[in-house]
Amino acid sequence: MDAPTRALPATPVPPAGPARAEGLPPGREAQLAELEARLGVKFRDRSLLHVALVHGSAGAEGRTRHGENYERLEFLGDSVLNLAISDQLYRLFPRRLEGDLARLRAGIVSEPALARVARGLDLARYVVLGRGEEKGGGRNRPALLADALEAVLGAVYIDSGYGVAHYCVTRWFGDEVSQLEEPGEGDFKSQLQELVQQLERRLPRYRITGQRGPEHDRAFVAVVEVSGRVLGEGRGRSKKEAEQAAAQRALEQLRRSRAE
Repeated sequence: MDAPTRALPATPVPPAGPARAEGLPPGREAQLAELEARLGVKFRDRSLLHVALVHGSAGAEGRTRHGENYERLEFLGDSVLNLAISDQLYRLFPRRLEGDLARLRAGIVSEPALARVARGLDLARYVVLGRGEEKGGGRNRPALLADALEAVLGAVYIDSGYGVAHYCVTRWFGDEVSQLEEPGEGDFKSQLQELVQQLERRLPRYRITGQRGPEHDRAFVAVVEVSGRVLGEGRGRSKKEAEQAAAQRALEQLRRSRAE
């Protein structure tokens, strides 16, 4: 006689849309839904997103089945971010050597760059802090913003997988990656990028500060900055030409400083 067939347990199916996180007040739910729109991703389990925004100073406010604060998710998000950026750089710069790619990645995943991205997402608004940390200005500290951003990415990875996490990195860090240049002859921006990364492990950033001259002979004015410090200013008939001129001035200044 054949043995009776045992039914396998049903595989749980995740909800189609974001589910209400157990234990979160409606006000917090509304905040997280608002943040999801900024992030460009919907969570199946919003309690993950909540924990990703709970600082260690907040005490019992973050206690859920995912943990008490964002530290574990930050640990995970750091690795996910490095993999996603490495993947982008590998595909964008097929001629770059390993050392060059590593330097580029170091600039993109640096604390100042992460804090800039976090500010662009207005992440500080959603972070949960203890009273002491709040009074001490912790909400706007670059290190805290960088950690929270990595934690949010870790939460995205746990909730939706690497594909969605990679999409988020591409979306959030688009401006940072677009600043990178493939080196070429006479390309002062690429030369400056390499030198600044060697000296400070930062990426130079360019701003168009104005336009001068009549319409038929209009010139753009650009400045190049590192960590808020202006290194050079240049003019050109196009924005790209002005940025190249600013990079050339910055290179000249840096090389003179190193020679002294």
